[in-house]
This record gives sequence, C-alpha cells and structure tokens, in this order.
Amino acid sequence: MNRADFRAGLRSWLDDNDLSVGPDHSLDAQVAQLARVRRALYDADWMRYGWPAEVGGLGGPAVLRAILGEEVATRDLAEPGIYSMIEVLAPTMISYAAPGLAAEMVPRLLSGREQWCQGFSEPGSGSDLASLSTRAEPRGDHWVVSGQKVWTSLAQYSSRCILLTRTGIGHDGITAFFVDMDSPGITVRPLRTMHGIDEFAEVYFDDVVVPADRMLGRPGDGWRVAMDLLPHERSTCFWHRIAYLYTRFDQLLARTADGDDADLGAAYLALHTIRCRSLATQERLAAGGRLGPETSIDKVLLATAEQQLFDTVRDLSPGVIELADSPLRAEFLYSRAATIYGGTAEIQRNIIARRLLDLGKE
Repeated sequence: MNRADFRAGLRSWLDDNDLSVGPDHSLDAQVAQLARVRRALYDADWMRYGWPAEVGGLGGPAVLRAILGEEVATRDLAEPGIYSMIEVLAPTMISYAAPGLAAEMVPRLLSGREQWCQGFSEPGSGSDLASLSTRAEPRGDHWVVSGQKVWTSLAQYSSRCILLTRTGIGHDGITAFFVDMDSPGITVRPLRTMHGIDEFAEVYFDDVVVPADRMLGRPGDGWRVAMDLLPHERSTCFWHRIAYLYTRFDQLLARTADGDDADLGAAYLALHTIRCRSLATQERLAAGGRLGPETSIDKVLLATAEQQLFDTVRDLSPGVIELADSPLRAEFLYSRAATIYGGTAEIQRNIIARRLLDLGKE
C-alpha cells in the first residue's frame, strides 16, 4: 500500500471509529487509552503495516508507521511520548532477539496487550551510558542481575523490560536482556516529576534470574543494541511528537489576538525546521538507510522547538501557565525537560562536534 492510500484509508477509518480520549487525564487513564488505541488499530490491521510478517506485521515501509503515529498525535488519541515507545522497543526486539522470541513477543506490544519499558539510565551516570554498573553474572543456563535503574518510563505498567547490564569491562562489557518485570527480585518505585505525573520510575534488581535465551544479541552486544535503539528514538518517535506540537501551535494560533506575529512566526519557524529535518530522517529510513550520530541534530532541533513553542504559549497567554491549573501548565513544565531526556543537549552538541564535524575532544 502506498503512502497516500494508507493515509486516506486510515483517516476514513478513524473518522468512523471513535477512539477519543475521555475526561480523565491521569497517567492511569493515559496508559489505559494507549492500550485501547493500540488494540483497536491492531485489530483493524493499521498497526500491523510497516512491520515484518515474521512478527505478525503486514510488511510495507516503516514510513507507514510514521503516518499512523502522526494521525494518532494530530487527533490527540494518545499521549505521543508513551505511544512512540513502540518505535524504540519493537525494532530492537526484531533486530536482536531470537526469531522465535520476537515472533511471540512483538505482537503483544503492537496489539496493546502489554506495555514494555527500557532500562538504560542509572543513578550517578547521567547521560554517560557507558558507565552503567547494573551487573549480570552467568550461573548455569541463566544470568543473575543486580543493580538499579532510574528514569524508566512506565516501569510500573510494564510486563517486560529491555535492560542493559554490565558483564565485563568497557563498551564491550555491556549486554542486553529482555526481562519479565514480574520476576522475583524486581522492585519498582514511581517518581513524581514537577509536572505532576509519575511517568518515570526507579527500578531495583536484587538477584533477578534471567534465562540465557532472553539475551538480546550476544554477550557484549549491549552497546551496539543501545546505539541502534537511540537513532530510532530520534526518528519516527520525533515525527510523532512534531505532529503533536503542531496541534498545540494551532490551538495557540486560534486563541491569540492579532499583533503577535513575530513571536508566533519564530515558534512556527522552529517547528517547520525540525519537521523538515525529521522528514529527511524518515526518507533515509524509507530508503533502507541506517541512522547514526546525525540524529543528534534532530534531537537538538526538537528540544529547541518544543521549548520555544511553550515559551510562546506562556508569553501570549498571560497567567495561564503561572496561575491556572490547566493542561497547558503541565505541558509547559514537561517541555523544560526536552533538553534533558533522551540525552542532554550538551551531550548531543558534543556528538555533533566530535563525530560529525570532527572537531576533536576539546
């Protein structure tokens, strides 16, 4: 199916099937809505396009998934951040899990039957992923994992976790596993952020037994898993978020009086710039290209655009952010983290300088 036919058919189906969000905007409600939307889209086959047949997909280019996420975000059917996690976790399973495991598990995620999480960040490590210390030790036909992760999105709702562990020294001493979150020894403690949502959690692993066949790739492949995962986080996921930000810009435009053209124009230009950049990234994916450090540019541009948009919302809507208990307040506060989550802006600029511009380490 080509892009135009896919979008037209999807829009017609969405017009005929009410998946709109209810009045409850709590995190519990958001996660329940996410499962509802995925299930409906999967049962109608829309969620299966762009995924290989080996994991229950219907084939076609990955750009069809981007179109689906764009329509979901534009219609406010699911919070884009948690919806887009599928674009990070499912490709990792397809690339690194044993074929039988991927065939069994990926349809559970696509269909909304399960939520998964990503156990990468650790206390004290910041954006330095290579310094992780959660250890996995081999014992017979299984591994035993001990350590702590933090900023793990939706861990309290998740059935599985793609987990990075330390099995040796340096980058070659990192190994990835696919861990059942109901395993004995796992404790999840949600973290309340300043925008009032317990989206993140810290996760403790105390002698957690993981079968050897749950390893993703081979021992020492964990760094490669991470480096392949992060560009996906900054490609299709970003396309979804950009679509969502455009809806917020349109809402701002609708309620803003004349005379604010300069501020609105600057916000629009920032959004248009990242959309053009993200489109180029999507086209590389559609052509079969691999993504690498150049996606750090996408990350910097998206964070800049998101913060500029919500700064403009604050400036052109006096008191709405500071004094009113509105959804815009939570969204503004969340935008403050755009230069932190997924790799800080400083780290991204260092990657651009060193790996793209060859400016050295200083």
